[in-house]
Amino acid sequence: MRTTKALGAFAALALLAACESATDTAATGAGAATTGSTIRPGTQEDLVANIGDRVFFDTDSSVIRADQRPVLQRQAGWMQQHAAATVQVEGHADERGTREYNLALGQRRANAARDALVAGGVAGGRITTISYGKDRPAALGSTEEAWAQNRRAVTVVR
Repeated sequence: MRTTKALGAFAALALLAACESATDTAATGAGAATTGSTIRPGTQEDLVANIGDRVFFDTDSSVIRADQRPVLQRQAGWMQQHAAATVQVEGHADERGTREYNLALGQRRANAARDALVAGGVAGGRITTISYGKDRPAALGSTEEAWAQNRRAVTVVR
């Protein structure tokens, strides 16, 4: 019984020590300010944390919305800054419609995002596209909120 209590106390101290270390790292400014860890420039984590990796579309549309253009402009600037980076743009759709329709729509969305990156100065050879249609939802559910999150193009560093 005493051994169990001693192990429990030791585990609690170890958890507190781990929490204290993370706090000390953040307080001293070591690592990334938001997570306490270092994000390597030019990686997917860098793109997500500092630029944003996805743009969203209206229902049944592959037209880049005006409010989403700045994300693609920032992505193009990021790619120019990280000249060795290549990306794949994934096109997605919500669950409504047939599989074939959603694969085609996802491809049009991926192509639209790629075209915006190329227009922003990125060499087309650095960008590939793929459509997942409705097969990889970001949000589950049959609500407008879930559908809106699934109508997207995601830029993935390769």
